[in-house]
Amino acid sequence: MKELGLVNTLYINRFTDFGAYLACRDGEEVLLPKGYLKGEEKEGDEVSVFVYTDSEDRPVAVTDTPLLLLDQFGVLTCKEVTSFGAFMDWGLLKDLFVPNAEMAKPMTAGQKYLIRLCLDYRSNRLIGVSKYREFLYPAPKDYMPGNECEGLIFEKTDLGYKVLLEDRYEGLVYSNEVFQELELGEVRKLWVKKRRDDGKLDLQLLPFGRVKYEEGAEKILQIIQEKGFLPIHDKSDPETIQKVLGMSKKQFKQCIGQLYKAREITIHEDGISISRD
Repeated sequence: MKELGLVNTLYINRFTDFGAYLACRDGEEVLLPKGYLKGEEKEGDEVSVFVYTDSEDRPVAVTDTPLLLLDQFGVLTCKEVTSFGAFMDWGLLKDLFVPNAEMAKPMTAGQKYLIRLCLDYRSNRLIGVSKYREFLYPAPKDYMPGNECEGLIFEKTDLGYKVLLEDRYEGLVYSNEVFQELELGEVRKLWVKKRRDDGKLDLQLLPFGRVKYEEGAEKILQIIQEKGFLPIHDKSDPETIQKVLGMSKKQFKQCIGQLYKAREITIHEDGISISRD
């Protein structure tokens, strides 16, 4: 069935006591259960549905949209682990099953994992796969240092945060360059730091050069304008600066230096205020 794993616009063919049967492109029909009908539909109406398989592996249509579609990646939360696999929350009534054979590593309930939605051609059902590396490619050489990109934060390691770009390239933001909270499953704007020989990317959270300090300076200025006074100064400890502003002490000093030279702020012994000049 070509519609499996995708959001489709299908016509209502006929009604039964169980719901409405929708016409598929290959001449087959798929059931839209009664609970997904508003009661005002009629034969020939178009409906937008997601098609997957029920607990008995029969194709079924629903008007809900899952967190990922066929051949897409997403970060999902593991709901349950069994002896034969794990079940992931992907926003539908029936959880997404990840067989043991498709796990990159053992899973734990409550933890988040990068999952790709795939079609198991042996059983003709949708499954989740956490062995993501076989779907990835070396990043092209036009990922140059300083280029802006967008990535999905999908795993935290001792080295840093792993990032997926364009559903096919892997990158890393190093832990010692992270000065703000990052959530698994979060899509972030990033900048390329380096393309490694293996095709993986070193990434950073802020733009290169003066641009990053200008962005940070704008953040500091906005906070001072809102609160009137910022009780942080160039003698404050790095942990306090990171907690309050989400930046390193070096970046903080660069930012307030720019603001001071521009006569935007006044630096006191106990903090910073807006300049009254």
